[in-house]
Amino acid sequence: MSAPKFAPTPVLDVTRAYGSPDVAPASWINDRPTDIEGFQPAGDHLGYQGPDQGYALLLANRLRSRLQLIGGVSSDDAVRGCLNIALRRASLFSRAPVIHDLNIAFTMWGFFDAHSPDDLVEVRSKLFTGVGNVHHYAEGRAIADMVPEATLRMTPTQVTAASPISWRSLTGA
Repeated sequence: MSAPKFAPTPVLDVTRAYGSPDVAPASWINDRPTDIEGFQPAGDHLGYQGPDQGYALLLANRLRSRLQLIGGVSSDDAVRGCLNIALRRASLFSRAPVIHDLNIAFTMWGFFDAHSPDDLVEVRSKLFTGVGNVHHYAEGRAIADMVPEATLRMTPTQVTAASPISWRSLTGA
């Protein structure tokens, strides 16, 4: 417990200051047997790794009120399917997810548009229905994997301008 401000301090007390250690420790080396050298591995069913991916779920839940759900897709299905796309986009740029990743994913699939084309709603219903269930991981990954990398590299403005007219080229469907 610290002393109160009114407590007298002896005049002869030496004030402590930082002093660096006599010997600097050796630098850390990546030499453990299970350490990954370079980037994360890529391949089937390995996903798209990136930092702070849980933050994307917080952002996606904030967007639930804007979702236009038609065609039997629940908000959980829409969030889970588009969350996978957003995480893939964020990992493509080697960074944590941001709101623009989710805006792009929801926009390309027409979840922000109340007047989405009928063919988009039909394809979206087939792909997204049930994806919100944790047991449908493979189906959610399939949605993320089908989106072309060129779409993921677009800005939110570009995706908004191309959607819903070019939804097939944006989504890869």
